[in-house]
Amino acid sequence: MHEMRSTTVTVWAATARYLADLGVDTMFGLIGDANLFMADSFVRDCGGHYVSASHECGAVLMALGYAQVTGKVGVATVTHGPGLTNTITALVEGVKANTPMVLLAGDTPVTDKDNFQNVPQREHVLATGAGFEQQRSPQTLAEDMIVAFRRAQIERRPIVLNMPADFQWQEVEYRRISLHLPEYRGVVPESEDLDNAVGIIASARAPIVLAGRGAGDERSRAALIRLAERIGAPLATTLKARGLFRGEPFNLGVFGTLATDVAAETIGKADCIIAFGAGLNKYTAAHGAYLEGKRVIQVNLERGEVARNRDVDAAVVGDPALTADRFVELLDLAEIPASGFRSDDLREKIAEGRIQPYLSKENAPGTVDVRTALLRIAEAIPEDRVVVQDGGRFMVEGWKTMHAPGPRSYVHTVNSACIGLGMGQAIGAAVAAKGRPTVLVVGDGGFMNGGLVDFVTAVREKLDLIVIVCNDNGYGAEYVQFRRKQMDPSLSLLHWPDLAPVAVALGGQGVTVRGEGDLDQAVEAVRSRRGPLLIDLKLDPESLSAITL
Repeated sequence: MHEMRSTTVTVWAATARYLADLGVDTMFGLIGDANLFMADSFVRDCGGHYVSASHECGAVLMALGYAQVTGKVGVATVTHGPGLTNTITALVEGVKANTPMVLLAGDTPVTDKDNFQNVPQREHVLATGAGFEQQRSPQTLAEDMIVAFRRAQIERRPIVLNMPADFQWQEVEYRRISLHLPEYRGVVPESEDLDNAVGIIASARAPIVLAGRGAGDERSRAALIRLAERIGAPLATTLKARGLFRGEPFNLGVFGTLATDVAAETIGKADCIIAFGAGLNKYTAAHGAYLEGKRVIQVNLERGEVARNRDVDAAVVGDPALTADRFVELLDLAEIPASGFRSDDLREKIAEGRIQPYLSKENAPGTVDVRTALLRIAEAIPEDRVVVQDGGRFMVEGWKTMHAPGPRSYVHTVNSACIGLGMGQAIGAAVAAKGRPTVLVVGDGGFMNGGLVDFVTAVREKLDLIVIVCNDNGYGAEYVQFRRKQMDPSLSLLHWPDLAPVAVALGGQGVTVRGEGDLDQAVEAVRSRRGPLLIDLKLDPESLSAITL
C-alpha cells in the first residue's frame, strides 16, 4: 500500500496513490497508451479493484451505475483520442442523470501534433455537458485531482480530468492527500414562500406528499412520513424514487403516467400536491393532468430545480427533511387538524391494488406474454435486489413488474432516451451491490447494441447478474411507427441468433422461454444460478403494447 511519508514517484504511480487517498477502491476502464501504467499501479500497489470493460462507453456506464447504487463518485479511465470519443453518449447520460463521476482521460502529448489519436478533447467533453478539468503539469497533479473530485460531488455530473500522456513518466513528490468538501448545513429559510406553503397545507382537504430522487435518502424518507401522517396525506414517489415508501400502508407508489388505477383515482381527488426533491416533469405530471386544478408546493435544496418545469403555488428552497419537519412544527403551533384524506377505505384499496389480477394475452406460437413472464421471474428473485431498466418498447411492463426496494436499488438508464445503456450500468451496479442480485431488463435491440460486448465482463467478474432480454426480434418503437402508418415493418425486424447459447458460449448461463411452459425452467435457473444468467424471452411483436408515457 502507499506510504505516509513523502516519496518521489512517477506521475502514473502518484495518480494511482491519489485515487486511493480519495477513497477510490473500484475503477472501471479500458487501458491504452495513456493510462495502462496507472491502472496497473492502482491494482498492484494500491489494492484497488479494476474492472476492465470491452468498450469505453461501457466503462463510463459502469462507473455511472456504481455511483447510483453506492452514492459515491464513480471513477473510470480511458486513453486518448478515440478512447475518449467513444465515451460521448455515456457522458451525456451521466449529465442528464445528475450522476457524480470522474473520468481520467489520457491526452496525446502536446508536442505531437501529428499523433493519429489527437482530437480536441476539451471541445468534445464540453459538448456533452460534462465538466472538463485539465491536468496543468506533473507538479499540480494532486491539486487537479482534488478539484475534479470536488466538482463531481458538488456539481453532480461527470467531470473529465484530461491527463497528457507525456507527463506520466515524469517524477513528482508524492504526499498523501484528502478531499474536504464544504460543510453541508441543511437550511429552511424563514420566508414568505414557507409561510405560503404552510397556509396551503393548512387549507388542504386532500393532500398528497410526493418524493423525488432528491428526497430519496433515509433522513428525508422519515421526515416525509412524519409530515404525511400529521396531515393525513397518502404518499407517492416519482419513477426514480420508486420503492422509497415500500411497506407504508398509504403508499400510492409511482405518481405519474405509470400510476396504478388506485393511485390515479386518488390523485384525481387530491387538491394539494407537496413535492420534495421532484422536478415535476411532464411524465410525473401526466402531461399536466395530475396537477391541474390543484395547489402545488415544491421543495428542493437546489434553487435551479424549483419551478424549472412548471409554475407552482409555493416554491421553497431548502433541505427536504428539515422543511418537512418545519411544516409539522408550524402546523402544530397553529393547531391545524389533519385533512382526513387518509381513511380505512383508502388503505384497503391500496392493499387490494397491489394484487392486480392479470390475464395473459394471446401470442403467436413460440412466444410468451411479456408481463406473465416478468411477473413469474420477479417472484423467483429475492426482493432485496438492484433493478436496472434499459429502454425499449417493453420498458413500461418492466417498470410495473420488476420492483426495487428503494431509490438506491433502482438504476434509471434512459435519461437520454437511448437504448443499449443498461448492461454497462448493470455491471457497475452489480459490482456495488455486494451480495444482492442485480436484474437487468433489456430489449433484444438494446442488448445487441450495448449489452453483448460486456456480458463477458460480467462473467469475468463473477457477478450475480440476471439479464432478462425482452426479445421481439427487432426494434420495437420503429415497428410501432411503421404499423401506425400502415407501412411494412420488415426493416425494423432483425433475426438474431438464439441468445441463450451465446451467453453460455461467453461463460454464463442461458435459458430460452418460448411459452409459459418454459417459465418453470427459467425460475429454476434463477434459483440455481452460479453467475451471470441470461433469460431470452421470445415475444410476439404484434401483441406487445406501444410505448405510452
